[in-house]
Amino acid sequence: QHNDRVAVIDDKNNQYKYSDLTSFKNDFKSKIPARSLVFCLCKNNIESLIGYYSFLENKIVPLLLDVEIHQDLLDSLVDIYKPNYIWTLTSKVVESQKSNIIYNYNNYSLIFLKSNPPIKMFDSLALLLTTSGSTGSPKLVRLSYQNLLSNATSISKYLSIDENERPITSLPIHYSFGMSIINSHLISGSTILLTNKSVFSPEFWKFLKSKKPTSISGVPFTFEMLNKLRFFSMDLPFITSITQAGGKMNLNLTKQLAEYCKKTNKHFYVMYGQTEASPRITYLPPKKSLKKIGSIGIPIPDGNLSLVDSNSQIIYENEVEGELVYNGPNVCLGYASKIADLGKEDENNGILYTGDIAYRDSDNYFYITGRKKRFIKLFGNRINLDYVQQLL
Repeated sequence: QHNDRVAVIDDKNNQYKYSDLTSFKNDFKSKIPARSLVFCLCKNNIESLIGYYSFLENKIVPLLLDVEIHQDLLDSLVDIYKPNYIWTLTSKVVESQKSNIIYNYNNYSLIFLKSNPPIKMFDSLALLLTTSGSTGSPKLVRLSYQNLLSNATSISKYLSIDENERPITSLPIHYSFGMSIINSHLISGSTILLTNKSVFSPEFWKFLKSKKPTSISGVPFTFEMLNKLRFFSMDLPFITSITQAGGKMNLNLTKQLAEYCKKTNKHFYVMYGQTEASPRITYLPPKKSLKKIGSIGIPIPDGNLSLVDSNSQIIYENEVEGELVYNGPNVCLGYASKIADLGKEDENNGILYTGDIAYRDSDNYFYITGRKKRFIKLFGNRINLDYVQQLL
């Protein structure tokens, strides 16, 4: 129903309608059989977005990776999962007897890996995302079509996203938060302002002021940088909402951002999630952003949260800490660590033990106090310390 609307405007001022996305989808359909595995090496550019969109629409299963991934890590993942295809920058393609280019668009090429046999995958498997941003761990999150659609629908509902929204991409597509912004706006007929420039770049601000986005999103590191750039003193009336996720932000900065949004009549949403939840789990309504500073808020629509003690018994009392457990249609199918795991069915049945320790206040708002397992978040990327230790 959005065919005639503009889906994407990039920082080169190119415009692509939703009907153009359908044309790209058909191009890929003629090149790749359904249920193939493709590595999609992403930048925030139109080539990555049309690849991601087309793969999902054609029931082709992509693993989203950073286009800047180290070659050794990429080779290791190719060796483990044996993808049928790779969609990447043409400049990164090394032609050999084992591969050949079968499609080009702009500066991206689709490589067919002739040596890899077809892969048996679970019918509902839609997408693979890495669990760790930088270590190249082979552990992947297996997401279904229902996972992605339900979470995108919930997000668009609580953020009141419609066809008039214009988000600017300040986060990578291959990162679950960045991906969810793409998903929730595409299903709403919005126009995505697509740029690979960082918030430190003058080109980013030129693009922002020219195209007037209605929203901007970031992880704590993003807002630390924006604070240094005097963002809170900028006159940006066209931005009506700001969303933050990807880890707990400094409480003083959270308060500063909430006060800025209140003063400038913007909606400020603190959100919590995990890649395993496609990825959003909770949100803090803007009207509570100052009253409930430090809270991750309430469950997203169609989701439910509970707390359990060390014996897995449900905690009903308020102000008592326990492990945060989420239940919803957006909970992933499970993990993959090897190629055979891609054929596994749903192992979670909609229940996610988050590994986060939290408590609930008397208004049923949740607060995270620590981690049950050894993870840290740096710049929005989740790092498994046990895996780092193994590497060392």
